Amino acid sequence: MKAQALHGHLDALLLAVLEQGALHGYAIIEALRARSGGTLDLPTGTIYPALRRLERAGYVASSWSTVNGRERRTYQLTEAGGQALAGERAGWREFSATVGRFLGTDEPPATPA
Repeated sequence: MKAQALHGHLDALLLAVLEQGALHGYAIIEALRARSGGTLDLPTGTIYPALRRLERAGYVASSWSTVNGRERRTYQLTEAGGQALAGERAGWREFSATVGRFLGTDEPPATPA
């Protein structure tokens, strides 16, 4: 799936991944790939700008660490990020229920006369 198809949803997906705990950038990419069954295989050029945007918004905090002599940045969900994720989930449920009324059935609903 291309990043363009996720327009408007990538931030929510990143927040949901970080809900499970702090991860470094590549681990976030791997988590997206694993949780999507391989469908979401997004490049770093898509993920890192989104993480920086979420950090500027206060939804994600980051810190640097050294592992095996290599520095890496680890990201974690903030309290504000958890609240934003709850709002995204509520919006998603409403959106998918509404669209599902049109696309989720094989038989079109009766049209009022």
